[in-house]
Amino acid sequence: MKLDILAFGAHPDDVELGCGATIAKEVNNGKNIGIVDLTRGELGTRGTADTRDQEASDAAKILGVTVRENLAFADGFFINDKAHQIEVIKMIRKYQPEIVLCNAIDDRHIDHAKGSKLVSDACFLSGLLKIETELDGKRQQQWRPKHVYHYIQWKHIEPEITVDVTDFIDIKMNSVLAYKTQFYNPDSKEPQTPISSKNFTDSIKYRARDLGRIIGVEYAEGFTVERYVAVESLFDLK
Repeated sequence: MKLDILAFGAHPDDVELGCGATIAKEVNNGKNIGIVDLTRGELGTRGTADTRDQEASDAAKILGVTVRENLAFADGFFINDKAHQIEVIKMIRKYQPEIVLCNAIDDRHIDHAKGSKLVSDACFLSGLLKIETELDGKRQQQWRPKHVYHYIQWKHIEPEITVDVTDFIDIKMNSVLAYKTQFYNPDSKEPQTPISSKNFTDSIKYRARDLGRIIGVEYAEGFTVERYVAVESLFDLK
């Protein structure tokens, strides 16, 4: 199955938080999009790996993505080595995306930067003919995505591309809040974490609103890039 966009997240909920509205917008535009979670988020303070699996499934339905997979790497301890790269390469070759979205290049959680570099390296290696991979007993063809974009997470990073997501911010919020064990719930008896506060939940929307303000729309999501952005004309830029 060929996808237009394949979004990777170190943990379930990374994609929703980082680029959920952009994904919802492209789904609405008729694009086929998939999500691959690198871990099950089993080290998360609140909830369990099993609850996270269900929450990720619920969020995927809200976003309308075509497929969601989980590579079940060790939360907190996966590394950017050949074994992990090969598993990511298999996903890239399986779905042959034109665009890959992945974690922030630098962030508070160590898995985010690790996941970012791991996926970025795998995108390059996936295009090399002499790296052989098999899936379901069949040899895969090499594939290199045309673009790799990194969404923005906890830390403030200046975006190099912004997407107007005004009409899709509510879908993003609904997909985020599908992770019921993770985020703000005044009745929860779970331990408090940096992302379980009302301030954090509120920040998802007001950060998108502030970025939208800067580009002259209501809400926006931002990305950093790995290669120069090319346009046919200066008038292609909004």
